[in-house]
Amino acid sequence: MLEYAFILTFIFVTALAGFYFKLLSMSGSLAAFTIGMAVGWGFGLRGLLVLGFFFASSSFWSKFKSKQKIKVEDKHEKGSRRDWHQVAANGGIAGIASILYLVYPSPVWLIGFLISIASANSDTWASEIGSLSKKPPLAIRTLKPAETGTSGAVSLLGTFAAMAGASAIALISFFLFDLTPFEALFILAFGFAGNVIDSFTGAYLQAIYKCNVCGAEVEKLNHCGKKTSLIGGKRFADNDFVNFFAGLASTALGMLLYILMT
Repeated sequence: MLEYAFILTFIFVTALAGFYFKLLSMSGSLAAFTIGMAVGWGFGLRGLLVLGFFFASSSFWSKFKSKQKIKVEDKHEKGSRRDWHQVAANGGIAGIASILYLVYPSPVWLIGFLISIASANSDTWASEIGSLSKKPPLAIRTLKPAETGTSGAVSLLGTFAAMAGASAIALISFFLFDLTPFEALFILAFGFAGNVIDSFTGAYLQAIYKCNVCGAEVEKLNHCGKKTSLIGGKRFADNDFVNFFAGLASTALGMLLYILMT
């Protein structure tokens, strides 16, 4: 009983702190609390520590050298303060895996949970750290230089950051959940794969708009006070959709392979 009281307090304080420090909107804070409760029920304090590391590290990197990222944020629909859509896109799969583990205890749900967090962490580190690269990223579709912050464009710094992000979750999971070295490497590989899937989905499916005032290519529905025009991708595929799809795809593939191999 004492453990559950501590877990509830931990989740509540974390969600409240996220709102207080303007890392989360009110809806984002409520979504974080909900997902935290699911993870706490399913995987206890150890699961919350993995989720907490993702939240803390992603928040840190989103604020790191934020002045250099102002131009990048202008391209995106949302800023660094996450709403419930963004929280669900990055943590929703982890929450679902936690509930399913609670109902149907099986190691495969733990692997799915950890892959989903590794994927989200890999993608977040790639985006936030990669945007600080001194060299422009290369667009996947054309292999030509693109503006920093362009979805579907990759840089060497961002790729190393993605690998580091997945590795960090795999390493923490290895010690917290007493995984085998193979399982830790498995989580690392599919966590990084989530970032790769995100990049390709962003390149070929994510909606791109053009500002009718300044002519800039952005991911926003409105820019310079006017509605933008869709010039590429699918209207439904915003950044939240891409993040969720990439996490779901890497998690599902990882779980399927894990079942076949065990």
